[in-house]
Amino acid sequence: MPLEPPAGVKPVPFKTHNRTITETDIVTFVNVVGLHEPFFIDMEYIKKNMSGRHRNRFAPGPMIISVGMGLLAPTVAGIIDKVLEGREHGPFGGMTGVQARVKGALFPGDTIHVEGEAWLRPPTSRGYTLMDLRHRVVNQHGEVLVDFTETITFLPKGAVEAEAG
Repeated sequence: MPLEPPAGVKPVPFKTHNRTITETDIVTFVNVVGLHEPFFIDMEYIKKNMSGRHRNRFAPGPMIISVGMGLLAPTVAGIIDKVLEGREHGPFGGMTGVQARVKGALFPGDTIHVEGEAWLRPPTSRGYTLMDLRHRVVNQHGEVLVDFTETITFLPKGAVEAEAG
């Protein structure tokens, strides 16, 4: 389940540019990550075993999450800077988690963008700074396809210098 900002925390909103998904995008993702399940590689299986719009090629949930992160990539540094403004923190420590809920399907020809917000959690007892970035991947009809929260970590201030010393 995607996370919500803690009470009293004012999140920083964001919205990305649009991107239209192609069949080539889906086929490439499926092959790169090895999702060789019949739902994604066998059109005859799909036609025989799926219903409605799912009788056509559709994107796997992990692809929707990945593209959602990618759409945010050009502006994420500015969003992070804005959320961290005036806060003491150490260097970037990486992504530590993703919580997601897939709510709808993504088909070739769909155009998506991401709407969301970012916020800080209270510092951990060991001095780590955790930031949540909630993404809602929205299609051209205004439907939320995936709602996910990515958590990133900043090391305690002085952690890198202590290791080098």
